[in-house]
Amino acid sequence: MKKNKIALQIISFGLVILTFIACDKDFASLESDVINNEIATNFDILSEQYDIIAYTKPLEPAVQTNGLIGLSTLGIYDDAYGRTKSSFVTQLSASSYDPDFGNGTVIDSVVLRMPYFSRATGFDEDGNTIYEIDSILPKGETYDNINLRIFENNYFLRDFDPNADFNESQVYFSDKTAAGSGDFSGALEGEELTFVDYNDATEPVMSVVSNEIAINNRGYSLKDVNNLDDDGNKTLLETQTPGIRVMLHPTFWQNKIIDKEGDAVLSNQNNFVNYFKGLYFEAEPVDGDGSFLILNTNSTNANVTIYYSTTETNGDTGTGTYVLRFGPNKINFFDNDGFTLPIESGDPATGDDRIYLKGGEGAVAGIKLFNGEDLDDAPEDNPFETFKNYFVVTDEGKFVRSKRLVNEANLVFYVDRDQLDMLGEVSENEPNRLYLYDIENKRPLIDYVLDATNSTLPSFSKLSHLGILERDETSEKGIKYKLKITEHINNLLIRDSTNVELGLAVSLNVNVEESTLGSVQKDVKGADDFNVPVSSILTPRGTILHGNNSEDETKRVYLEIYYTEPNN
Repeated sequence: MKKNKIALQIISFGLVILTFIACDKDFASLESDVINNEIATNFDILSEQYDIIAYTKPLEPAVQTNGLIGLSTLGIYDDAYGRTKSSFVTQLSASSYDPDFGNGTVIDSVVLRMPYFSRATGFDEDGNTIYEIDSILPKGETYDNINLRIFENNYFLRDFDPNADFNESQVYFSDKTAAGSGDFSGALEGEELTFVDYNDATEPVMSVVSNEIAINNRGYSLKDVNNLDDDGNKTLLETQTPGIRVMLHPTFWQNKIIDKEGDAVLSNQNNFVNYFKGLYFEAEPVDGDGSFLILNTNSTNANVTIYYSTTETNGDTGTGTYVLRFGPNKINFFDNDGFTLPIESGDPATGDDRIYLKGGEGAVAGIKLFNGEDLDDAPEDNPFETFKNYFVVTDEGKFVRSKRLVNEANLVFYVDRDQLDMLGEVSENEPNRLYLYDIENKRPLIDYVLDATNSTLPSFSKLSHLGILERDETSEKGIKYKLKITEHINNLLIRDSTNVELGLAVSLNVNVEESTLGSVQKDVKGADDFNVPVSSILTPRGTILHGNNSEDETKRVYLEIYYTEPNN
């Protein structure tokens, strides 16, 4: 993976150099008396603003939520739009098949663990590791707890769609439906699993406990109750990073797994997923509130571990573990019934006064530069052709030479502060990043590919192209977003690219859209050829922006272009 990232950066750097060369070459094709040492000052740096069309595209009635590159969301999120609840179902895969547990096998404990995304930042005065977590929303010093309910799933998650073409993957949607198969919500809640705990006695006593999850940034120190140090303290076995860690009643697992030793249902993965169809995770509020969690369920540390003891015929005892990991199929579900701000379809022809963006099962926006490319218009009536003719000379639509050189091009979106403030939105809920993409070809813009700024920390990645939300220094409330699309514009001008419609979406992590991660945009239920970026599905955040028809003309969205031209 490191080699791939380095190679990608080298390629990106090379493309940047080639782009500079191409621009210099194109601009050098102006009349020869423009560029020389004696009259190199005969240039003006100018700017123009262009109107664009921007409109809201609701993701109704659902979005595809399987194959989200190993991430799952769980919990409750409240913002200006209302309440979103997220749940998920996952298959399980065993660490080994045809297990030999031994004789007289008895489960000691069953531990389910799902780690948060976290990083160690230091140590406290007692030597405990201090962690910073960035996968819980809203982010703060403390978090609201959730009640976690876990059920055995009774719905079989298929790999392929039997009603589609050969080898076409099954598509699952956020409203608990499957493409070609309809609603399966009734099968998700099978037997509910019980949470337990053990006391610290030499012979531990199990007791049933609450399913409330205390969400915090503390890790876990696991200690051995049977081995004490010289001071009589339990010895440390291992430390674990912050996350959900619960102990489950062993009876279910004794019946479901241990007692099936030697049975064909534990012989291979296909038999196993037909027999044990997985687990369904659902979150409920505590005292009316809750938190929203983004979980790395692809991690090897995300699993169910069965700890067991055996007694051999000669009286010897032994211990063992059997690990069940999450996947391969995992599906997220969203419940937006609590929405207090309905999202309606915008006008793709004239644009909207406001743009409504919301992650998950919310909304994205369509962006048309120069009113889109209307091939039915005569050249003199086509804004795109007018724009091209101002900057370049063409012959039968093909680039010949440049008249003016584009130095920088930005799309500027102003946050509708009046609307957000009226709805009581808090600054912490406003998304720091938006993602701009080619909505027709379902891919990032060339500016995304060429932007080599930090590719490991999402908050600092792609800063040149996808600028961070500019905030008021005092209130920390959002003001505007500026997204640089210089190379996209140059492609339109000098490389004869098509003026495709763009998409705009909130983003959990702009790095998620890297093609090297295998990120593929997901379907919108019932919509032909309309997809949504993965990073937008994974975030519950939303915002409201001024559109091109905003009553406040000073805040309307626009395209600004800085360019150089000869002043003779």
